[in-house]
Amino acid sequence: MNQELQALEAHLAQGRFKAGASRGRWRLVTLAWPFAFIEVFDRDGRPTCIRFDCSGYPARPPQGTPWDRSSQQQLPGNLWPRGGRVSQVFNPGWKGGAALYIPCDRESIVGHDNWYSELPHLIWNPARGLVQYVEAIHEVLQSNELQPA
Repeated sequence: MNQELQALEAHLAQGRFKAGASRGRWRLVTLAWPFAFIEVFDRDGRPTCIRFDCSGYPARPPQGTPWDRSSQQQLPGNLWPRGGRVSQVFNPGWKGGAALYIPCDRESIVGHDNWYSELPHLIWNPARGLVQYVEAIHEVLQSNELQPA
């Protein structure tokens, strides 16, 4: 088994990830290396499945995109969560929808040097692992600005 997959599995087995799952904040759908599919629940209990490309994990941050599990492709933009700051993170126009607009995403951090000082808690931390990214998405999906898809 490769070390990247072992590191991801270890992070998914940690208490912080398991605690969020047991509280109904998210759930691991499947792990198909190098992808992890995780449903993150919004404030009304609706899931959004995120496909995380974890190649290079944990040294390289994951890249996340909303995913349609039934068709096995990126979720159409009109079905992405939206409203206020939710639309900033879930922006299908950013990178063609291939990445969420959030500092812990490997595609989105590029060119945003200001985020290192403005949003240091959201900069990828390999020791925290994927749970850092999942927690950030969960927080966004709890926004009162969230509108039904």
